[in-house]
Amino acid sequence: MTGDREALQSSWNQTRDHLDAARSQLTSLPDIDLSAMLEFLEHNELGLAFDCLVDLGGDLDLPLGFWQHLDRAAREMRLYSDALHKPHLTAADICRRHLAAASEQG
Repeated sequence: MTGDREALQSSWNQTRDHLDAARSQLTSLPDIDLSAMLEFLEHNELGLAFDCLVDLGGDLDLPLGFWQHLDRAAREMRLYSDALHKPHLTAADICRRHLAAASEQG
């Protein structure tokens, strides 16, 4: 049981690192409110923090690196496989679209 707990904690830490790296690319932008995202991180609500970042980044012309970090976080949380079972567009779907568009540009 300890091994499972350690693996889960390691996964959370990796996800958090990717979310923090994506967030760091927003901190210098004016009029970006990261308070909700930071509160979700504080309460270890990583999926909700991910959703916030995708939502914040959706209307901005952000570099490929931002979307790559979110993509890695989504993969770590297995959001893409979860998205296959939902009839509506998820934040993971939107992240994938932005990642593809940013990849084509850069």
